[in-house]
Amino acid sequence: MDHLLPTFMPVIVYWITSAIYSKLIDSNDENRLFSKEEEQAQNAVPSNQVVRGVLKTHALQIALGLIYFTILGRGKSGAQGEGSCLGTAKDAAVATLVLDAWEYFTHRLMHESQFMFRNFHQMHHHLQVPYSYGAQYTDLVDAFVSQFLGIIVCVELSGISAKTSAVFFSLLAVKSVDDHCSRWFPRRNPFHRFFRNNVAFQSVHHQVPGFKYNYSTYFLPTWDMLLGTYMPYAVEDREEGGYRLRTLKTTDAVASLFVSCVYLAMLVFSARYYLVR
Repeated sequence: MDHLLPTFMPVIVYWITSAIYSKLIDSNDENRLFSKEEEQAQNAVPSNQVVRGVLKTHALQIALGLIYFTILGRGKSGAQGEGSCLGTAKDAAVATLVLDAWEYFTHRLMHESQFMFRNFHQMHHHLQVPYSYGAQYTDLVDAFVSQFLGIIVCVELSGISAKTSAVFFSLLAVKSVDDHCSRWFPRRNPFHRFFRNNVAFQSVHHQVPGFKYNYSTYFLPTWDMLLGTYMPYAVEDREEGGYRLRTLKTTDAVASLFVSCVYLAMLVFSARYYLVR
């Protein structure tokens, strides 16, 4: 039973979160990062096509998840997967670092290779003003390389259990939906308030000037900061209501240095933890 959780739970959480955002949050014009006119002008696909595309991605995700977690039995389960809270936290920390690195470099490759962008990744950027439920609107090859292979590498290197995987990837599903909601809640939303990699960060990437910046996908923008692909931003009030996203030309050097030092310290800790397991 444990091996079914990481296959189905993130998909269920994704659609529940998307439904909540679509009904309660997307209808709130006061928190828009883009006007309705910008959304209609910049998005190349209708919403029903986005839903169909995400359903195809999830069908592939479920099929591959059943093979990996259930048939092959990867990911610890039952008594084997039970550990201390500290051990689980360490596994999750390693999983975060591994997945952030994998997503950054595969995402950047999809953009810097014209062939891969045109054939596999451009589909995701048909939404320049993303919909919350369109977070996983992507080509199946792109989904396989960046998402599913990333899951395999993450689970294998971190050693997280099937149950922890289910919770971890469900949290990623929630944040991914939030990152693509195109709404800004600076005080009430912890992702917007405490994460530098948030909906504004992702919205910069979906706009044409930011296509080759802000590749980080989930938690930390560290690889962008380390490798010079971080595009800072400011969220300003729009006169007619809502918010406006403005990109900045200068990076926050102090923040970049601080985040980089923290990340490198976490890498050292993770390497030491992984080697002595």
